[in-house]
Amino acid sequence: MNGPLLPPGAGPAVPLPPTPPAPPGSAQAPGASASFKDLLLESIQDVNSVQQEAQQAVEALMTGEPISPAEVLTAVQKADLAFRMMLQIRNKIVQAYNEVKNIQV
Repeated sequence: MNGPLLPPGAGPAVPLPPTPPAPPGSAQAPGASASFKDLLLESIQDVNSVQQEAQQAVEALMTGEPISPAEVLTAVQKADLAFRMMLQIRNKIVQAYNEVKNIQV
């Protein structure tokens, strides 16, 4: 069920399973860059948590809890912006994949 405040085509935010810990011996040195996969998963989890917070704020407003409409609007707009940015990142990744796939060797 899509709530009226979620972006079109987005379902309710669902908790993602925690990422498994890194295998022993693969600890990164301070300042070392994380893998692309790790950055992507972390970003998805961040967007998901922002959407969950927005959903909780909307539910709190609807149940009469002491929360201002401005706080709810801010949380919903923050979730919408995070979702749109993640969507644009996905589009760029797909575009880059298609360009690489079409390279003739």
